[in-house]
Amino acid sequence: MRTDPTDTGGLFVGRRPGTAPTRYGAPPERGGRARRRADTLLAHLLLLVMIALNLLFWGPIPAAALWVASQVQYRTDSVSWGILLGFCFLLVVLFCGLAILKRLDRAWIVVRRAAGIDQRAGALGRVFGTTAVIGAIGFTAWLLLIGGLGPTLAPR
Repeated sequence: MRTDPTDTGGLFVGRRPGTAPTRYGAPPERGGRARRRADTLLAHLLLLVMIALNLLFWGPIPAAALWVASQVQYRTDSVSWGILLGFCFLLVVLFCGLAILKRLDRAWIVVRRAAGIDQRAGALGRVFGTTAVIGAIGFTAWLLLIGGLGPTLAPR
């Protein structure tokens, strides 16, 4: 009887469908030098796309949601509708972006394995954490130097 929580998905009664850990076989066979180099280049390209898409989460997507909210408020003369549709737009775009990022992360793992690297985990968590730090630094710089607090902190 299997009672280890890692085998049963945290439950002691059995594993929920679709929650089994991914079991990789032996490391993939190494292709030729040119093929490995092309796969490595594609993996780097996928990683750059993931970073660029993740950076959109920390500025352009929220700004687009604010723009949508302002347009709705202007056209309907209702602040409530503007806020509601702005938040709906933001949630839809963020969740779609996360779905795309998850697919890119899985593709990155497959391409890295094709390049001859025994890759078993994705890079999405590290990419998301790194871009969160970059986004926080960028927002702080904007807040203190350019936008919000800059004019009030400067001597007159």
